[in-house]
Amino acid sequence: MKIKAKIVSLSAAAIITLTFAGQSLAAANPFTDITNIAAKKAILDLQEKGYVKGVGNNLFAPDATMTAAQGIQLIVNALELNLDHVRFIKEPKATDYYAKADNDAWYADALIIASVNGLELPADLDPAEEWTREEFTHHLIQAVETHANLPKIKLVPVQITDQDQLSVGYDGSIQRALTYGVTKLDGEGKFNPKGKISRAEAAEKVYNALKYIKTHPYPAPKTGEAPVTETK
Repeated sequence: MKIKAKIVSLSAAAIITLTFAGQSLAAANPFTDITNIAAKKAILDLQEKGYVKGVGNNLFAPDATMTAAQGIQLIVNALELNLDHVRFIKEPKATDYYAKADNDAWYADALIIASVNGLELPADLDPAEEWTREEFTHHLIQAVETHANLPKIKLVPVQITDQDQLSVGYDGSIQRALTYGVTKLDGEGKFNPKGKISRAEAAEKVYNALKYIKTHPYPAPKTGEAPVTETK
């Protein structure tokens, strides 16, 4: 006797209900706390596209440190990642991929989408952990290169004066981020990789990444039939 597996599909409609910093992506009034910050244009552009939302009362909290959950949510939203081409034999849960996740949290869907779409996040990821500049940049570049189908490029490495502070495995991503114009060094040629990344800086990096994709279009990778993915 054959046992039929129940197939559970999550569609692109799911992204409409995703949140950034725990709030819905519905259009909102311009933020009142970004008037004098350098990333104002980037934040407003992302808000207009529905990729970011504030923290309430028309505030964006640009100087607040971005958590891993917020960073992943922002990347998922900005690249419009979804599960259109994936089928599951049972309903997936965030804890299938990340043990420290909360399946009822606002970020749960984003973690599932990120994992299934190939973001190389650590299994012991703590969604509440504050992300560093190198962590956010690395994961953003990895996601952009994969989902914008960017070709391999020959790099002329930029001299980073605090190169010795970069974590192993992140240096290539940082160099490519500099080449793409996603990020830049400070006046002393430092990247400050271990510094915590603010919501404003993360938004600006995403804005720059989307601008690079728009001006350097490449053919989308071919997709076949939706694979069946069995969660743990």
